[in-house]
Amino acid sequence: MRLLLLSRHGQSVFNVQGVVNGDPGRDLGLSELGQSEAARLASQLAAVAIDACVVSSFPRAQQTARIALGDRRPAVAPVVDRDLDDIRVGQLEGRTLDDYREWKHAHHRADPFPGGESLDDAARRYAGVYERLLARPEETILCVCHEIPIRYAVNAAVGSVDFDSPVHDVANATPYLFDVAGLQRVVERMRELAGPTSRQSSG
Repeated sequence: MRLLLLSRHGQSVFNVQGVVNGDPGRDLGLSELGQSEAARLASQLAAVAIDACVVSSFPRAQQTARIALGDRRPAVAPVVDRDLDDIRVGQLEGRTLDDYREWKHAHHRADPFPGGESLDDAARRYAGVYERLLARPEETILCVCHEIPIRYAVNAAVGSVDFDSPVHDVANATPYLFDVAGLQRVVERMRELAGPTSRQSSG
């Protein structure tokens, strides 16, 4: 890899509803606006020679990637890597974003969601994906996934101490560019922040 184009999916139906969704089997895909955002991403990438595409297992990410790739398919087809999946929120699945934020603010990043994983668990997953992408032979890779892995990467790249700053929001269907050195910094910093072990979920 020489260049990674890291993009969040377009607006999803659950984004509109304000509902938490960490289970790919329950994803309802893109909203109409989300499809338009994916088409805008396709226009932004029209002149870019994309050699490979990696996506999460969520329909909203795969739908965005298919639209963004346009005529490059089937030569460049989205390949699923489940380690790019959104945070596994366990019992908070289907709850409101306010419920999610309330739980997050009341707990440590290393605490797993009831029946799910911790934010540090997810960070370790994402660091592993980024390390694998660095080892791929293709020069330019499009990766379509979710807000959390992208926000963590953007903040880790600048030496964040908590993953959540200075960038707080990630725009839909907008590419963030990482070269080899930048992505290596991301992997190193994410692993430093997340640590080597996880706590056991209870539920």
